[in-house]
Amino acid sequence: MEIPRHVAIILDGNGRWAKSRNMPRNYGHVKGAANVEVICRAADDLGIKYLTVYLFSTENWRRSQDEVKALMKLFHSYTRTAIRQARENNMRCRVLGKEDELDDTLRKNLRELVESSRNNTGLNFQLAINYGSRDEIVRAVRKLSEDVKTGRIGDPSQITEETISSYLDTADIPDPDLLIRTSGEMRLSNFLLYQNAYAEFVFPETLWPDFTVEEYDRALAVFGQRNRRFGGRTEEDAE
Repeated sequence: MEIPRHVAIILDGNGRWAKSRNMPRNYGHVKGAANVEVICRAADDLGIKYLTVYLFSTENWRRSQDEVKALMKLFHSYTRTAIRQARENNMRCRVLGKEDELDDTLRKNLRELVESSRNNTGLNFQLAINYGSRDEIVRAVRKLSEDVKTGRIGDPSQITEETISSYLDTADIPDPDLLIRTSGEMRLSNFLLYQNAYAEFVFPETLWPDFTVEEYDRALAVFGQRNRRFGGRTEEDAE
């Protein structure tokens, strides 16, 4: 089976999973966070090199204050757990999104997670938190414009796709080969819009807390059956 180098996942369905069990939404988020560890281990075992998960979007601040507060509390504990997991499993962790709207403790935890795992050589695990692709592109354009203004980039004709990619949060990370969105919803929700240009999409009906390693294998099998095309060429032609 062909294994994608980079898998991106939109972790959708935590709230509905909890509601179906007559439990509060936050219970679903806790179960969903626990499932991230399971899928990380599976990705590493399968030889996937990069895994990116969408934890919290720039739009999620619009949810109820109680839910946002509970999510931030969960992220505090989750990042501490992730620091340990990264050490034990040789994972390199990076964070996508803007951290200035997060509280000081969470920012500190995220920085520790990134710094403590910088030299690890196993799975590259990206956490998208307070991330929105349009916001990412705006921030990239601002930084690029400043470099043109200061002369670091002397001629706009020097700007290429690679230049733009280097200003994104995912600089030095290959684009996703496969995007999975659980719960059956079929939309990107402002996630890696630039990077997903040639990704294959799979939309399993399963809610995220129920997304098992077997479900993951099925999504990868679907990917392996696709005849990937790049601007009219197959992947084999592109090589």
